[in-house]
Amino acid sequence: MASSQGLSLVEKDEDGISRDFREAVLAGLSETQKAIPARWLYDDAGSQLFEDITKLPEYYPTRAETEILTERGAEFASAIGPGRAVVEFGSGSSVKTPLLLENIEPAAYVPLDIAGDFLRVSAAELSAKFPGLPVYPVEADFMRRVILPNDIEQIPKLGFFPGSTIGNMVPRTAVDLLRTMRETLGEGSQLLIGMDLIKAPEILEAAYDDAAKVTADFNLNLARRINRELDGSIDLEKLSHIARWNDDYARIEMHLQANEDFDFTVAGQRFAMKAGETIHTENSHKFDRRSSNILLLAGGWAPVSRWTDEQGRFSLILAEASIPRSAP
Repeated sequence: MASSQGLSLVEKDEDGISRDFREAVLAGLSETQKAIPARWLYDDAGSQLFEDITKLPEYYPTRAETEILTERGAEFASAIGPGRAVVEFGSGSSVKTPLLLENIEPAAYVPLDIAGDFLRVSAAELSAKFPGLPVYPVEADFMRRVILPNDIEQIPKLGFFPGSTIGNMVPRTAVDLLRTMRETLGEGSQLLIGMDLIKAPEILEAAYDDAAKVTADFNLNLARRINRELDGSIDLEKLSHIARWNDDYARIEMHLQANEDFDFTVAGQRFAMKAGETIHTENSHKFDRRSSNILLLAGGWAPVSRWTDEQGRFSLILAEASIPRSAP
């Protein structure tokens, strides 16, 4: 039986801090529009806060996706078939994963996540639910190609990327990620990916700026992480969570906005923010059928099946690794 302790592919310095995190924060805070990639929201505390967000009444994506996974199990089984190793990108708590695994007769499960402690706890819990299933947790930044465990090298793969996490990336980065996933999973692989759908702005904005302010706490946790891990001096009282719909790019944007002018340091470097200036922390792009198909095709995946919830709020798409062509 595979160990639920897994392995780590995240490069850390002598203090146990991710080098990529330090580089991303310092580079992002130096830009004219300050910005930090959304994946750094997910330390252990951020991962737990996101799990809390998924239970909020305003946050519909988890309920809609769970509905699809619950009610269309037989269709997933037919389209995917048995005997694949399920590789979940950004597995988090793996709450939705059992809904898929119990229907498709997988050969193994490989959760990939950058939050190592959270990953190992979740992997152990899932392993207990499926005692006959080999589980290989891997602590890794899945934005880069991941070398999967040797034990599953010869097993056909199914990538699982639920939650519309692909929407957190600008199109260029999303295409790069899809291509990287194809490299990680190999020839003959499939990808089951969640994509949130375009809908009324008031519904979208409420989902990312809830009345209980859990999403605000999630966003501000990035500043807490910077202070803790990178010896930062950011005054959280001088920042506010902002979520707004950008219709030109079909996305919700999350920002941390300065309430007043202030200075701070991170890893020994000094930065300043003016009142109203923001740190752009997350995008959540929304899709329709055409834009989702184009994105997948650009990333080397051919869509083959699509499911939506009853209200048409969310989609799960099954795609196959496409064969490169030299001409149309």
